[in-house]
Amino acid sequence: MVSELAKVALQSLMINKLRSFLSMLGIIIGVTAVIAIISIGQGATQMVQETISSLGSGLVTISPGFRGGWGGRAARTASGLFTLELGEELKEKSPDVEELVPSIQSGGLLKYGENSYQASIVATASGYENIFNHTIAEGRFLVAEDVDNYRKVVVLGSNVVRELFGNQNPLGKKTIIQMGQGRFIFEVVGVLESKGQVMFFNFDNQVYIPVTTMMKRMTGSKYVNSYSAQAIDSEEAIKQVEFLLAKRLEDPDLYNVTSQEEILETIQRVSATMIFMLAGIAGISLLVGGIGIMNIMLVSVTERTREIGIRKALGAKRKDILIQFIVEALVMSLVGGAIGLVLGWAVSVLVSRYGGWAPTLSMFSVVVGIGFSSAVGLVFGIYPAMKAAKLNPVEALRYE
Repeated sequence: MVSELAKVALQSLMINKLRSFLSMLGIIIGVTAVIAIISIGQGATQMVQETISSLGSGLVTISPGFRGGWGGRAARTASGLFTLELGEELKEKSPDVEELVPSIQSGGLLKYGENSYQASIVATASGYENIFNHTIAEGRFLVAEDVDNYRKVVVLGSNVVRELFGNQNPLGKKTIIQMGQGRFIFEVVGVLESKGQVMFFNFDNQVYIPVTTMMKRMTGSKYVNSYSAQAIDSEEAIKQVEFLLAKRLEDPDLYNVTSQEEILETIQRVSATMIFMLAGIAGISLLVGGIGIMNIMLVSVTERTREIGIRKALGAKRKDILIQFIVEALVMSLVGGAIGLVLGWAVSVLVSRYGGWAPTLSMFSVVVGIGFSSAVGLVFGIYPAMKAAKLNPVEALRYE
């Protein structure tokens, strides 16, 4: 019986194609938005998690803490807290810290001949490449002698090499690094293999110089921005580092020790919340679509009053009429949901191409999209169906 009613409902949709399409438009837009948001969000989250995982296992980051606000003592942590000596102490006195290096992040303009490139400058030390799982394509990374002697040597990311040197071999060549008003000549000693991009951050746009060169020759600063550590056991390493920092710095709000696992959990939690909120906003279109379906079903009841009267006169019961119109509303919403599913996937593929990640069409997103569209069709189809079922057959037959 239901299959026959579904066929009748589809025939009705085909007879009034434009009206049916306009009625389903809200459902189509809503499902398209929900599917696209969930697919894009899950795909982007998965890519970020994979990239962070590829940086190496057991990564622990020690950075300034800003929980006290953007002014006052907390603001001083970025420029007057971490020293090279403190980093050495943390490394020596934390048994579960296998490697620890300081780093200073800055930006600068690199020049070679007529070519120039705005790059992200990371001033660090030997061991950084192991902690972040970088692979050397040519030459070498920074070594202890570079740091001890404040050498002006630089290791380039693959994008920087391509933009500055093209097809030339950059090893041994001199490049100018311009920071603010200062211009410094550095020798290229290494090139990294491509690491790729995470959202709007590209590892291949980075260059690496000795941290002491930045401090002694370029800025005159006595402090570094952060430390990066390779832990044998992340949980134990964090406890050991926090214990030492608590003795040296006293105020726990001035620093933040974070493991790779905590970063991944935070990303997953934040992205899930954002996806849920955006999908909820997009779901409002489904309610609008439901109102459209209810309106067209009410019009359909009016137009088919004589048909309903004839069916009742021939023995159709109220529940038969009720089921007929509910099925028609469900069919309309399911067809709209199916179209929205296809369009949502197409949109997510298109957007993901520009974002650099693969969209993920999960069963969850399909169930949410089709499930909500079905629920909307059912809820908003009940009132017109009940109105049709309550029609008096005698009055219905008199209707012109």
